[in-house]
Amino acid sequence: METDYLWWRDGIIYQIYPRSFADSNGDGIGDLQGIIGKLDYLEGLGIDAIWLSPIYPSPDIDFGYDVADYTAIDPKFGSMSDFEFLVKEAKKRKIHMVLDLVLNHTSDQHPWFIESTKSTTNPYHDWYLWMDPSPGGKPPNNWQAIFGGSAWTYDPELDQYYYHMFYEEQPDVNWRNPDVRKAMLDVFRFWLKKGVDGFRLDVFNMYFKHPDFPDNPRKIGIRPFDQQKHIYDCSQPEMIPLLADIRGILDKHKESYAVGETFLADPQQTAGYCGKDKLHAAFNFDFANNRWHPKRFLQSALSWYSALADDAWPNNFLSNHDMKRTATRYCFGEDDRRAKVALAMLLTLKGTPFIYYGEEIGMRDIPIRKKSDVKDRIGKIFWPLHKGRDGCRAPMQWSHDIHAGFSQADPWLPVHKNYTERNVTQQSTDPGSMLNFFKAVVSIRKAHPALQKGDFVPLDHQSPHILSFLREYGDDVILVVLNFSIRNLDYALPEGHWIALLNEKKNYQSSINLAPYQVEILQKLPD
Repeated sequence: METDYLWWRDGIIYQIYPRSFADSNGDGIGDLQGIIGKLDYLEGLGIDAIWLSPIYPSPDIDFGYDVADYTAIDPKFGSMSDFEFLVKEAKKRKIHMVLDLVLNHTSDQHPWFIESTKSTTNPYHDWYLWMDPSPGGKPPNNWQAIFGGSAWTYDPELDQYYYHMFYEEQPDVNWRNPDVRKAMLDVFRFWLKKGVDGFRLDVFNMYFKHPDFPDNPRKIGIRPFDQQKHIYDCSQPEMIPLLADIRGILDKHKESYAVGETFLADPQQTAGYCGKDKLHAAFNFDFANNRWHPKRFLQSALSWYSALADDAWPNNFLSNHDMKRTATRYCFGEDDRRAKVALAMLLTLKGTPFIYYGEEIGMRDIPIRKKSDVKDRIGKIFWPLHKGRDGCRAPMQWSHDIHAGFSQADPWLPVHKNYTERNVTQQSTDPGSMLNFFKAVVSIRKAHPALQKGDFVPLDHQSPHILSFLREYGDDVILVVLNFSIRNLDYALPEGHWIALLNEKKNYQSSINLAPYQVEILQKLPD
């Protein structure tokens, strides 16, 4: 019996966007009590941890990613008692809690920033990146904000500019200030004492900027932000010793975990932040951004594995709160076959799978047809080239009841019109549904150490439309075969006797015929 089970390595992490998961009080916004009410559902999915997008007090310029208090709960989500109860009830179900930490910047409504604007001699002034104007009153350098315009905003009262990589309401903090460093590290300690087991670090490799603030070199690009090489406003060497400090705090708590969102980084750079004295993991966006082709996914996975040090562990994801959903990108209409292939791939590749809420029922993005309907400010700024991120943040579809069972009130974003057929209640009783497919693959994963932490052995392409690989852990050998095409294809099995685990429990010796978009997971039988 396998006893060496580590939740963040061997398990599955499920991301919840709290505004959109479940509304318990009828105000149209999801909340902590809503999540508590769905813990039995989450336990039934077989997940090991919940990653909660920000739940801190926020003016919601960037829907929670502009934090006004790092150690409190926004009243729209509930109270600290609600959070403590959520952690307690989750632990009863062996579900760990991972919090989103947005430590690169705060809201301009954070008390620290309000103090910093009072005078240049205020003790908090140096907690942010304030600079005198360049000659002629211009910004200190050419740095651009990713959400548009200069990254510098002028304060006429102080005759200085402050820096913000995102919206002007999200000023970047000065991590070089030892008081800032201490305050931020104390945020980790605060939530660890509350029973939190892990953290997702938002754009963590942007914490430090070059101390001299030189101009970024120029390059060819469409937007002004893309017309610069971001070598001075991102990924500075001071990040490495800070990660050691963060890891030192985490390692004092059993089985704690930190995963980072790298920004403007390739797999090799991202992997450099992972390891024994660094983060446990970081997100590799190359894999998630692939077109529908098995070779591309395989190449991304292999590149990621080879970039990571021996003391680091990979993770994989296909969707999150900032990108279009998997089924929206890959499926045709309401046909879920490609979504099942993608989900099976994610759950069986080497690495911790991150699942975005609603992916288990194949949720699609809601359509955004009018600029006036957009809630996400990015969509308003860049319309129509970028319609914002509202599409992937729509309410969870629980039932065919009003507003998909998410809320009794009009939700903050509309539910998808397909909710009457695509919902948890309906799929629970449908043997062929996405939900039951998800549960079946998770059950297989949980029963086989090879799929949790086994070696990854890619197999020769017998067809450009097939992805196949072995996962091996001792005597446990699993073969995964994924048909990415709409064609019937024959697949010659590796030597040995194999039994199908997912579909009919058939024994195979030589070959199998794959139906369009078929998923096969097979176990090698002892000789």
